Amino acid sequence: MINYKFKYRPLLFALLALLVIVSCDDEDEMMFERTRLFRPVLNEPLMAEGNTIIVNMGNIKQAVSYTIEVSRDSFATIDYSIDTDTNYVEINATTLNGEELFWNTIYQVRALAHADDPLYNSGVADLGNVRTQRFPSILNIPAESDVIDVAARVTWIKAGAAVTSVKVFTADDLKLTNPLSEHPVSSEEEAAGEKIVEGLDPMTGYQLAIYSGATLRGWEQYFTLEAAIDRNAENVIDLSQTEDPDAVVNAMVTANDGDIILLKKGVVYNLPSESLDRSITIQGAYGFVEEQAVLFTTGNWNLVEGAAIDHIRFIDLELRGEDPGGDYVFNPNRGALTTVRELTFENCFINSFRGIIRVRGEVMVDEYNLINSIIHNIGGYGIFTADTDGDNKASISNITFRGSTFSKINTFIQSRQNSQSIIMEDCTFNEFTTTGGRFFRYRGGDGKNNVVNGITIANCIFGHGWDQSESGNYDVRMVAEGLGETTFNLSNNFGTANFAASSGYELTGLPDVTYAGTAADLWVDPYDGLNFFFKDSGFTGRTSAGDPRWRSDF
Repeated sequence: MINYKFKYRPLLFALLALLVIVSCDDEDEMMFERTRLFRPVLNEPLMAEGNTIIVNMGNIKQAVSYTIEVSRDSFATIDYSIDTDTNYVEINATTLNGEELFWNTIYQVRALAHADDPLYNSGVADLGNVRTQRFPSILNIPAESDVIDVAARVTWIKAGAAVTSVKVFTADDLKLTNPLSEHPVSSEEEAAGEKIVEGLDPMTGYQLAIYSGATLRGWEQYFTLEAAIDRNAENVIDLSQTEDPDAVVNAMVTANDGDIILLKKGVVYNLPSESLDRSITIQGAYGFVEEQAVLFTTGNWNLVEGAAIDHIRFIDLELRGEDPGGDYVFNPNRGALTTVRELTFENCFINSFRGIIRVRGEVMVDEYNLINSIIHNIGGYGIFTADTDGDNKASISNITFRGSTFSKINTFIQSRQNSQSIIMEDCTFNEFTTTGGRFFRYRGGDGKNNVVNGITIANCIFGHGWDQSESGNYDVRMVAEGLGETTFNLSNNFGTANFAASSGYELTGLPDVTYAGTAADLWVDPYDGLNFFFKDSGFTGRTSAGDPRWRSDF
């Protein structure tokens, strides 16, 4: 006998479960209200191909369309708003009705999804930043050395059609529609792949673009330097466009007291020889070559007897003599009181002189400064010589040598009169007097052989004497004469293992530290290459001593 009571029970349970599920779904729809769409998210990161931005978002099934917004200033303003019914969009001239995105530009992108009822649109989703690619250009990206205060150097790779012109645009003319100026490219410039564009303003942003005929070949942003000197000022004599060797000599004929003369880098000019009676600054202008402007002499400059000159300044120049046995920068000998308040050499390379300045008679210099300079191959009258005995005679009073390098010096300092102060800070010395030569020689006798307010030497490195005779002897006389009543303030000074002072002529307390190696061990090429970068990375003074231009952070 079959028991029908249990035979159909499983089927009955299944039907009951189905009824429960259906009733629950109906109940859920009644219980949960409709909500906003989820914010769009990316399937893959934003990317750019050329100046096209690709936006690939996840597909939201309930979305009927999307709005994509594009900005360059984090949505302070909106460049473009694009309505689309697809989650994949390429933003380019096609989607922007003929407009193109800028090249090499960072854009921000955000999006929202639209439902069939705006009440349920998603919130705005920030999709991130993306930079469009650089325009496919033959133009080289400018280096720091390609821009000065009033000009820029434009260089390009020679490929395809010849470059025929360079146009200058403002920094905000991003579509390159209104050129400020146009500069034709000569056949020589095209062959070199280089054009100097002049007539720019200091501290100004520009876009410089190159063309082959009407075809744009590339452009880059340039920002000019702050002008070291206002070239249009009344007291400026701008010689930076001339290569006439006698330009400085001729300019001095009409120069006024306090004038500034600007010289072109890489050009050799003659140092005037007519006696000077007024303040003057001679300075190298910015330029596109490494070589400094040169002031060259086969003799020396002089001073007018009885002149009272406030300042003589040489800035960013090379000063070069023909004969280290006979030439000077200045060699005045005057019978009446002749004064210079300040003589300064800053960022200069001074070489091949018998002496930088020798004063005789009643020539008196109050301040003498060598700043950030290299002094090389100087003869027996040294860095300075005050060379007349007697009361109220030629003197150099206050001396400051800072951040400079001294190499191959025959005699360093000698004077027959007192000085008031000497400060030597952050300097490098090697072959700084000849073997047995004199570093300090104050030889005027009692009352005229001291530095009244003392000598300070700090953060300096001393190599060894200049063995011109190749005798193998490097000893020097640090205090050759005088200075018996002079106070020395010495700190953080180093000497190499082959630094040596002759017996009886030592400067007590210098050096503070003796380096275990020789000058050749310490520096890369201290003899022929004027290269005082540190060879020895273990040198303890490598970050705190010597001319800062050579210091190392390794």
